Amino acid sequence: MHLRVTFVAAARSSSLLAERFEDDRPLDQAGWDEVQRAAPELVPLAAAELRYCSPTPRSRATGDALGYAPLAQPALRDCDMGRWRGFTLGEAMAREPSAVDAWLADPRSAPHGGESLTSFISRVGGWLDTRPADDGSRIVAVAEPSVVRAALVYALKAQPSAYWNIDVRPLSTITLIGVNGRWNLRLEGVPQHA
Repeated sequence: MHLRVTFVAAARSSSLLAERFEDDRPLDQAGWDEVQRAAPELVPLAAAELRYCSPTPRSRATGDALGYAPLAQPALRDCDMGRWRGFTLGEAMAREPSAVDAWLADPRSAPHGGESLTSFISRVGGWLDTRPADDGSRIVAVAEPSVVRAALVYALKAQPSAYWNIDVRPLSTITLIGVNGRWNLRLEGVPQHA
């Protein structure tokens, strides 16, 4: 029995430099425009037997705009950033530079009073491992880019520090195939015709 889980990174709600920890803002106009441009490629994923999303406004709006009608999953929420919630990385660095350095250097640390990176990755992995598995089942999950990064680190059994080396762009997709702790990353491209 195997499962096919395709993650779709939520469209943006701000420019990259204005991204905030645990951002609850809805899609901005650029995000809506991105969804419209990407829709022809992403709408077919609505055929998945199960459709989920992070409980953020932009994840739900992305899923709804693509016709997924996703069910919000609390386990797919962004990393709990404690007192840094709503800050940009620059703002957190200006207020607590040594705490930010510690957080970036040690995946077990949570100097912000929230969730450590290792706990976040484990939570997302636990969600992945508890999906119902019927042979060939397909799942689509619209999630924050951070959640997609955590899922990749978990699925590939990579060191938590690899999280910082994964760039997930809005509306990008990744597919994991497997079940309960045994996952493979599938990269799919456009078939070449002779």
